[in-house]
Amino acid sequence: MASAQESDHLDPLKDLRSRFTLPDGLIYLDGNSLGVLPTGLGDRMSEVIERQWGERLVRGWNDAGWIDLSSHVAGKIAALVGTGANCVAVGDSTSINIFKVLSAALSLRPSRRVILSDKNNFPTDLYVADGLTRLIGQGYELKLATAETMTDALDDSVAAVLLTEVDYRTGERYDMKAMTRHIHDKGALAIWDLCHSAGAFPVHLDAAGADFAIGCGYKYLNGGPGAPAFLYVAQRHLEDITPALSGWMGHDAPFAFTTDYRPAEGIGRMKVGTPPILSLSALNIALDAFDGVDMSLLRRKSQELCDRFIFEVEHRCPELELVTPRDRARRGSQVSFRHPEGYAIMQALIANGVIGDFRAPDILRFGMTPLYLRHIDILAAAEILERVMQGRLWDREEYRARAKVT
Repeated sequence: MASAQESDHLDPLKDLRSRFTLPDGLIYLDGNSLGVLPTGLGDRMSEVIERQWGERLVRGWNDAGWIDLSSHVAGKIAALVGTGANCVAVGDSTSINIFKVLSAALSLRPSRRVILSDKNNFPTDLYVADGLTRLIGQGYELKLATAETMTDALDDSVAAVLLTEVDYRTGERYDMKAMTRHIHDKGALAIWDLCHSAGAFPVHLDAAGADFAIGCGYKYLNGGPGAPAFLYVAQRHLEDITPALSGWMGHDAPFAFTTDYRPAEGIGRMKVGTPPILSLSALNIALDAFDGVDMSLLRRKSQELCDRFIFEVEHRCPELELVTPRDRARRGSQVSFRHPEGYAIMQALIANGVIGDFRAPDILRFGMTPLYLRHIDILAAAEILERVMQGRLWDREEYRARAKVT
């Protein structure tokens, strides 16, 4: 392995770091939870707030193009997830979008009553799926399997399979194309959660044959806290689905104000309410950071950063147990280690200038965001983690006191 300095010197993406505002003296390894602030976003948002909203007021819907902003943002996201803008809708939260695509999927398989998911899926995916089955009744149920038993759990009772491409705790990655093929072989529909995929590496929804997908805007897409989420519907399904949430923005003619609901053509029917223009504008600006970026190079750098961190931490901190796959093809863009005192260790690490995060019960999680991270950052983070472990700097009561957000 080349030195960190040499790797950074040869890095074809090194100039992308200037597209982001990073605090001095801080190593940020939590872009898989909240992305950093893109350079200049504050100034450009001032334009949106002070001129578009402040001066144009309600005229901004037409004069500033607010009414078409979600479609514009959808086009940028579509390019990152391997589809066309006519298959992506932006707005609402990830949880709401899960509800929308799940209910749409069930309507396409009316004779089947099972939603299948991974028992280690992100909790909101499971909560929404379970809530939907209880809302519908009629014998619908959520069944859970593991990554190892998922294909065996598929049978002709399964209507839809809801999976997250990259496990939020371990970073283990499903083979989307292969799993989608297994799902289709059993006559079910494949729904993919891309919260830990979109913006981290190339995603190929159309090529994989996915039926539906959802994802958030605030992790690797750097859209800011609570940024709008997105959803995907394969072109072949667009004219056959009727959304369960039939809001006015999904109407064929929203400003006709008719009392009957007629779904808009195509992906427009998956819209619901008034788009959040301020947060949508921030996401729109943030996505410019991907302009001209070769996503295959992004993926390669991501895995180089992961490899370096794994090597350094295992040699320096043998008491930490690696839970992320070593095989590049089987992991996303994060590295996770396990330790019984994981929460306290992470708090000590943060206090010493390295921000990662903790996931219960014992996972220390480190996001590798290649747009702005350098190899020297990864090396320095490992050195600081070694100091925290060797000096037992984590062994303090204040580091064990759980905050509301971990």
